[in-house]
Amino acid sequence: MGVVTFDAEDRWNAFVTLCRKAEHRDDGPLAGVRVAVKDNISTAGIQTTCGSAILKGYVPPYDAHVVTLLREAGAAIVGKTNMDEFGMGTTTESSAYGPTTNPVDVSRVPGGSSGGSAAAIAGGLVDMALGTDTGGSIRCPAAFCGIVGLKPTYGRTSRYGLIAYANSLEGVGPMGRTVGDVSRLFSAIAGHDPRDATSLDRPYDHTPAPEVKGLRIGVPAEFFGKGVDPAVAAEVRAAIETFTELGAEVVECTMPSMQYALAAYYVTCTCEASSNLARFDGVRYGPGADTIRSWHDAYQDHRKEGFGAEVRRRIMLGTFALSAGYYGKYYGKAQAARKNVREDFARLFADVDVVAGPTMPTTAFKLGEKSDPLSMYLADILTVPANLAGVPAISVPCGTVDGLPVGLQLIGPHFGEERIIDAAAAFEEVRA
Repeated sequence: MGVVTFDAEDRWNAFVTLCRKAEHRDDGPLAGVRVAVKDNISTAGIQTTCGSAILKGYVPPYDAHVVTLLREAGAAIVGKTNMDEFGMGTTTESSAYGPTTNPVDVSRVPGGSSGGSAAAIAGGLVDMALGTDTGGSIRCPAAFCGIVGLKPTYGRTSRYGLIAYANSLEGVGPMGRTVGDVSRLFSAIAGHDPRDATSLDRPYDHTPAPEVKGLRIGVPAEFFGKGVDPAVAAEVRAAIETFTELGAEVVECTMPSMQYALAAYYVTCTCEASSNLARFDGVRYGPGADTIRSWHDAYQDHRKEGFGAEVRRRIMLGTFALSAGYYGKYYGKAQAARKNVREDFARLFADVDVVAGPTMPTTAFKLGEKSDPLSMYLADILTVPANLAGVPAISVPCGTVDGLPVGLQLIGPHFGEERIIDAAAAFEEVRA
């Protein structure tokens, strides 16, 4: 066994917990590589808080499956990274442990909810990190911080040990400085886990091949619609044109289901959150509230003290949407819209190999700029469709606007990670 000393100065509040001495195996493809882990992924013996006060001091007795695989690959786990509380947010400002700042411009957010993982990489503290992506939580901070982030096909990485927020949407994925780093990390964590009923037996063993000749790239008009900053759109259009120069064919197309995707996503994720977070009641999980009131009042006090405003908002929204008389009006319609998104992707991938567009409609926001929850939700419009359909998507840096990074999003069909990683590698090689 080797030991890595991690004495880096965290100027961006990227970490909730630092492991100054991290043991690692001397063999394996990631031997001695410093890897940070998002704080909603269980790590035996290391505090895991989900960015929430309700789990402060919680030390899991076991490793998540992806963490077990990391240790077997020789990685040194050097800390747990900051995040929006329970993954609910687009800025990493809702953490109970303070906001993370963007290493590119510290007056701006790093994106969320895997903002700590992205800042740790962009700030040079680590080369690789694990994030989780429920509605864009890997790709958004990757785009805002100028790094690479991959949301895998749903089920290609195990969710065993991932503290649940929205089961049917979320998954663990790799983040890194380069496409090659992301590919290496994904090789280590992908594969079947019998403890996760949604886990699929599709390991990843691929070396990026920067070749796109003959590739058909679909560009939906809706990805450049209302709300997308024209400067960001121009930068991404120029990036897509690069593929044409490399021998790919760009195909203009449409994705009508986009107009309902965001609403379907937020109804689905809040409904699942209202169920998943019910366990944090001061009895089963979390410290009890200091109260002598009746059980129901104590339950209310405990959750009011332990959860932040955004988490309480989403629990209430989800509970309302699932309540008697409203299930069909909200949840049922959301699932119908989700089916349409999935069918739209299937139709597109019958004609093209990859779908391309911006990762985020704007560059990174100023800290505190998004005080209205609805405007925050609208920022996820370009990332949530991939989660609703369960298809893989990668964000790769493609330029800057006013000195701030812009991300190019490449979406593939189910199990199409190799294809989008190759395309991202080709783009990265040309832009290097």
